[in-house]
Amino acid sequence: MTTSTPSTKSVQSLLSNRWARLLLPSLSDLFFLAMMGWLFMSGPQGWSQLLGDADVGWHIRTGEYVLDHHAVPQTDLYSFSKAGAPWYAWEWGSDVVDALLHRGAGLKGVVLLSGVIIALFALTLVRRMVAKGTHLFVALALALFGIGSSSVHFLARPHVFTMLLLSVSVWMIESDREKQSAKIWLLVPLTILWTNLHGGFLSLIAALGLTSAGMLVESYLNRSDLFGFDWWRPARYAVLTSLCALGSLVNPYGYRLHQHVGEYLKSDWIKKYIQEFQSPSFRDESMFQFEVLLLAGLITACFLVQRKRIVEAAWIVFFAHMSLTSVRHVPVFVAVVCPLIASVVSEWWAKATEGVKKTSFAGILNDISADTLVGFRRSSVIPFVAVAALAGVAAPIKWPTDFPEAIFPVKMVQPYGSEIFHHRVLTTDQWGDYLIYKDPTQKVFVDGRSDFYGPSVGNEYIKLVNGRWEWRDIMQKYNFDRALLPIEHPIVQILKGLPEWKVVADDGKVVFFTRR
Repeated sequence: MTTSTPSTKSVQSLLSNRWARLLLPSLSDLFFLAMMGWLFMSGPQGWSQLLGDADVGWHIRTGEYVLDHHAVPQTDLYSFSKAGAPWYAWEWGSDVVDALLHRGAGLKGVVLLSGVIIALFALTLVRRMVAKGTHLFVALALALFGIGSSSVHFLARPHVFTMLLLSVSVWMIESDREKQSAKIWLLVPLTILWTNLHGGFLSLIAALGLTSAGMLVESYLNRSDLFGFDWWRPARYAVLTSLCALGSLVNPYGYRLHQHVGEYLKSDWIKKYIQEFQSPSFRDESMFQFEVLLLAGLITACFLVQRKRIVEAAWIVFFAHMSLTSVRHVPVFVAVVCPLIASVVSEWWAKATEGVKKTSFAGILNDISADTLVGFRRSSVIPFVAVAALAGVAAPIKWPTDFPEAIFPVKMVQPYGSEIFHHRVLTTDQWGDYLIYKDPTQKVFVDGRSDFYGPSVGNEYIKLVNGRWEWRDIMQKYNFDRALLPIEHPIVQILKGLPEWKVVADDGKVVFFTRR
């Protein structure tokens, strides 16, 4: 239990004025702005780091298709390898948002929105921890570890919606478990919206299902006699889970979307060849931070089981499993688990520092925490003003006008675009995304839609770029007449040795070929 110091009381007195609360900056505001600054000012390219994956290219063009045709595509728009095949544009809502922003502000608008969502995700983590009474320094430390772990997936792609929406949803569940509120039923329309933004809506349904089952176990463990346990609260969440599951059927593909996403997540080929679906490598710095959180989370789960808090323990175990099977689920783990770890660590810290002198280091930290926590419990208009200002300025921020030249063949496409587009181009999946972005009428061999191409075309692509013995048959099958490839791919050296292929340009990173 903390007591208010004179400084705390004076701040609270000032903030009793509605205009002061609205106009004066808070620590939440400063944290949000710090996140925004880190995202768009780190590195020479600033915001373009969010464009490290070109999938947003076909997302933008798909959104434009929906806007122009007033319909969600049911068949492929972009390939010659599977032209006209059934296709699930299951993130069409995000695509429309990206398309609208792109039409109004180009890539600047797309990355700005993504940055705002990521910053809100980080802020939500801190606000959730503060709301639970977590020690400020514990909250900040866990938030920084969570942000570092999740940064591997800080990209301008639809999954950023899941990061934020899951964090908010779990916060709503936690609040409802403390004090029941009708607001929890807002998760039903939220699920409908979420389903049409990103496939991560399944994480919410999983969390709700675990909540219902966990509450039933908790009620049984805390029963007064064999039959005297509370079944109503678990049943309430079972109903909520069912309604959210039904709500997820409100999408252009109905139940077929769930079948498709399920097959996608279970695909052995996807897990083997698509990097973001592989297990995390703990040799990476960001994954070291995740490793710390993972171990802390499992220890926390054991502690929670001892306290008969089965719901939170089940969340930790389930999302830990998901994150270990696929690196793309690490931000999901962070969104759910970080505040749980922080709450337990804060309890341990409070017990360890109980009765310490106020002049001691621990006592000073406790006083600072007590005095500043109020600053994280509110927000002013300043973040909105800052975002509006960012949207309207060009300097000192280096806003992206194209994808990063260090990753994509920007410098090759600019002078040779007329020779590249409207040809059958052999290129990488990511560069296929880029070509779609530059010209949506361009048909590609493959792009970032691994769920669409699957192992049939995917294996051909892998064999081809790696120069496997079948490469010539695959080249003939698809009748390529252009090649735009990173110089390190084995197929590049093979093509250089063939008289029927001519090197048009080679800048040491990218090689462009035409067939004679």
